[in-house]
Amino acid sequence: MTSAPPQPPPLRPSLDIVGEDLLQNIFTRLPATSFAYAACVSRSWHVVCDRVLCRPKLKSACSFNSSLKDAVEDVMNKVLDEPIRPHFVIASVGPSYNLTQAHQLITAKLGPNVPVITNNPSGVIGRDAVSNEFKEIQWEVTEEDDDTAAPLHLSESANRAIMLIIGFLPGIKVEAIPLLKRTEEPPYLMVDNFVTDIREFSTSVSGCKSPAAIIMFSEFEAGMKAVAEKMDYALSPDTVIVGDGGCHFLHSNGCSRNPSTSEEHSTSAVALVFAVDSNKPPGIGETQFHATLSSGLSSVGPTYKAASVREKNLDSVTWLTARIEGTNENIDGETILSQVYDELGDRIQFPTFYIGVTKKRKCAIGKEKVGLMTSLAFHEVLGDNQEYLFVGDVGIRTGDTFRFYHSDSTTALSSITTITNQFSSLKQASTSNGDKREVFGGLIFTCCGRGESFFGQSDVDSSPFLDNFPGVTFAGTFCGGEIGRGDLTSYVKESPEQKSIRCCLHVYSAVYLAMSYTPPNGNQRQL
Repeated sequence: MTSAPPQPPPLRPSLDIVGEDLLQNIFTRLPATSFAYAACVSRSWHVVCDRVLCRPKLKSACSFNSSLKDAVEDVMNKVLDEPIRPHFVIASVGPSYNLTQAHQLITAKLGPNVPVITNNPSGVIGRDAVSNEFKEIQWEVTEEDDDTAAPLHLSESANRAIMLIIGFLPGIKVEAIPLLKRTEEPPYLMVDNFVTDIREFSTSVSGCKSPAAIIMFSEFEAGMKAVAEKMDYALSPDTVIVGDGGCHFLHSNGCSRNPSTSEEHSTSAVALVFAVDSNKPPGIGETQFHATLSSGLSSVGPTYKAASVREKNLDSVTWLTARIEGTNENIDGETILSQVYDELGDRIQFPTFYIGVTKKRKCAIGKEKVGLMTSLAFHEVLGDNQEYLFVGDVGIRTGDTFRFYHSDSTTALSSITTITNQFSSLKQASTSNGDKREVFGGLIFTCCGRGESFFGQSDVDSSPFLDNFPGVTFAGTFCGGEIGRGDLTSYVKESPEQKSIRCCLHVYSAVYLAMSYTPPNGNQRQL
């Protein structure tokens, strides 16, 4: 009986058989799912995959498909068409889609280990997954029979939209941390616990109590003025904070360390926290976050001081009288508004008014030493009677000073020009070692009162990024309250007394977040 010839050993996926450069070239062309499978084949393949994904990446796409399931497929196919390992996901869906169903479809695609936030903003900004056309889309709302008392109706076809953002940030760890509200009487926001959770996560990752950046999403009624002010007080000024302070949202933590909601607690806000990994592998450069603010408000009239204050907590309204700073005469609400309209004259029609209140408050986290902080908070002007001025929200005290502000597209256009110049400088910037800084992505959170109706033309808010970084991923949302740690040069003429004034929750603004990457020192293999 003739024995069978010896069989050659099975081929193994090793760099000895397929050259490293060729293998790397192949891997760069794989979609994300196939790339993930390749990284699991062998240790050598995993090493090559790590080289392919050594730089950060941001991917985004929009779909306007009439079917939610098909729309999710559209955006998933687009953002996963090349190698990426999702470190965080932000999905924004239109009101004609079901928020819960959208969240479930997205998390099922990405698995349980990725932090996912699905929100319902006032509109989306990004590129169409099919046509690649850039769009700023706000939801269409109509009133029935021109009756202002009639319920508002949403246009089904115009409000079917989903935007998906996926980020990969090597050297950065990301976690979704919720702000819990205790539902038992008396209900209250657990802000100190929230700040402590952020600090503990950042310390465990980077050794520093303050993270590199935070992207926030909050419910409309969450009381984000006080939350943002306490975060600003408790975290380093170097921590970038941006987000949407007025939307519905759902989130998946992507880990097990965070407390979950229960009958005793509900979630009022969630923070995507970005902390630099102190144990990041060699060969990974530095990712940085850069935030800036375009204001759409102009001040009008003198500075007032609150004389009498009455809070209507159930309606979240404040009644107040005031006097012009430096005088002793109390002025009623009707007279105050008349003075403001006289000051404006014919310069504006149908303005939206706010008062910007300067608040000096004691602040502390838990049992820490009490400190003093000064902040600027905007309250919408709701009206007046013969005695009081009515403004939205609470938190104003007798003796607080304030000025009136009105929405102004001319101011907004001027600040957008400034931001365009800032981004131009960022594009040309390099480190002290001569390493070129590369902007790889950006986000925008802009007021739902802006957009084409505000400026008279489309895509104005997006222009600073599109003009400076064509081809770089840029996406965002229209908001019900823009969160952003910005300087106050747009609101006040800075003086030594005003340098300590902070503002984190804005109106009629656009908050920009640019993400940049600087390669490590020394020679680095280029893909």
